[in-house]
Amino acid sequence: MKEIQGQAKKLRELLGAKYAIDYYQRDYKWERKQVQELLDDLTGEFLDDYLPTHPRSAVATYGRYFLGSVILSKKDNTSFIVDGQQRLTTLTLLLIFLRNLQSGTAEGTTIDALISFTLYGETTFNLDVPERTPVMTALFAGGSFDATGHPESVRAMLARYQDIESEFPEELRGSALPYFIDWLIENVYLVEITAYSDDDAYTIFETMNDRGLSLTPSDMLKGYLLTNITDPQNRIDANERWKQHTTALRALGKDAEPDFFKAWLRSQYAVSIATKGKGHGDYDRIGTEFHRWVRDHADAKHDDQLLIDGSAGFFQFVEHDFTFYSRAYQRVLSASNSLTPGLEHVFYNAKQGFTLQPMMLLAPLTPDDSENVVVEKLRLVSTYLDILLTRRVWNYRLNSQSSMYYSMFLAVREIRGLDSTELAAKLYELYIQEASQEENKLTFTTWLGVHQQNRSRVHLILARMTDYIEQQSGMPSHYLEYVNESGNYRYEVEHIWADKPGEHLDEYADPTAFQTDRNRIGGLVLLPKTFNSSYGTCPYEVKFDHYNSQNLLVRSLHPLAYQHNPGFAKFRGESGLPFQPHTIFRKADLQQRRELYRQLAEQIWNPDRLIALDLA
Repeated sequence: MKEIQGQAKKLRELLGAKYAIDYYQRDYKWERKQVQELLDDLTGEFLDDYLPTHPRSAVATYGRYFLGSVILSKKDNTSFIVDGQQRLTTLTLLLIFLRNLQSGTAEGTTIDALISFTLYGETTFNLDVPERTPVMTALFAGGSFDATGHPESVRAMLARYQDIESEFPEELRGSALPYFIDWLIENVYLVEITAYSDDDAYTIFETMNDRGLSLTPSDMLKGYLLTNITDPQNRIDANERWKQHTTALRALGKDAEPDFFKAWLRSQYAVSIATKGKGHGDYDRIGTEFHRWVRDHADAKHDDQLLIDGSAGFFQFVEHDFTFYSRAYQRVLSASNSLTPGLEHVFYNAKQGFTLQPMMLLAPLTPDDSENVVVEKLRLVSTYLDILLTRRVWNYRLNSQSSMYYSMFLAVREIRGLDSTELAAKLYELYIQEASQEENKLTFTTWLGVHQQNRSRVHLILARMTDYIEQQSGMPSHYLEYVNESGNYRYEVEHIWADKPGEHLDEYADPTAFQTDRNRIGGLVLLPKTFNSSYGTCPYEVKFDHYNSQNLLVRSLHPLAYQHNPGFAKFRGESGLPFQPHTIFRKADLQQRRELYRQLAEQIWNPDRLIALDLA
């Protein structure tokens, strides 16, 4: 090997340079989960030290955080990233978000140089990948970007930036923001390993990532449990059971196995949680080293959280408990990935990106529950989550992991091991408690409006509304079509009014007031992209007749939807919802439509369904 250099660098030092990615490198493929974990790690470490009373200079005394290594290959005076581009891309997206978030504040930190640089009047990004330049430019300017037709990396970058927007903790968006930015660029370190040939760089990469030499936490947990089973046949049986279920878990995704152990152990045993930062509560420790947590608590005879009594107890823990909860988790993951009859709400919540759902769903289950009881409990908890999450979205509340994990942990402790009747009552009580803490009580009287950051959430709400009235009218479900956001047949959130305030001057002298009303829920529908492309900018009168060929929520604007449609007529009569056609669509029509949507939402996401056990 030629000379190889390794040096620990602050984020400010590392990203203050220009990097390229070879054409043969894989795409940017991080998913929401990886972004959540990175944000949780960074913000948790920062909050361990942060106090509002500190001067900004005190950030220099805060703890350091090591974020791993980056392997570079230096050639032709350019640094090519061999390993670490997923993290560096995500960190760049985070810096762009932070730059935009602090824009206009008096105490901002200058971080532009860590994102881009200007030479001879031309601006390029430090992470210099030509195909990504358009999306980086749009995000850097704080604007919107349509990723349709762009490569996978570009689409993923846009999605992950939106995840950062929704997941970044609320408590860091105010006075703590400049402190956090200072800490991020000065106290977060990566080791930069530089080789001067691709061969050397990849040799280092392979050596550091030799998976055959490392044991995962799951492997170490298995070793600990099997070692404590002294009966030879029981040990063989437990080993086979373990292999059977971990293989099935791994088939569901590369992170499914460790995620299962975290969800299972947290759902059944965690009784404490750090109230600030990462801390040392059960919840936090299970998230970082669940194998050690089990070992420590199983050995502590005074600990009633996880008492495993002798060889027979360890065998029972694998054969009975592990088997039951791994099967339940596999069912949850399957229902999260595909619309499953009876467990539709699990899919709805997964579409919202709510990663804490598996822990909540496992909490009330007990290994002796029958098949019917398991399904009933899963339906109850997923329905509760659907109601809570949707009402929070409607009232502009964040549903990010960072904003919800504490309340969900408390809820887990409350519902752990309850029977179905107790569970329904407790979930209703928890909802009332949660709603009472909000100024607006999580009602639907707040007028939800669409904007760049919540468009995907509004899309999901419109899809549920559309699918609901169609199913209640005797039509088959088309939900999967409505939530499809890729390809030529995808659906989009469509404004009934075109973006032309000049056509509404008789009712809206102020263009801002027009835009506010135009974006509100009553003026929105779901339509195929092909329809939007053809008629999106047309006045209502031109689109009106074409609406009658679309989904039922759109068709309900047209008088013909009310003729020779007995299923819809029956639904209207039984529901009492104020459907009516609109041959013109003016301000009063938009207000009527808004009220229709509000009442429709009250029916779909009614918490009384929990205590009535009406989950049909």
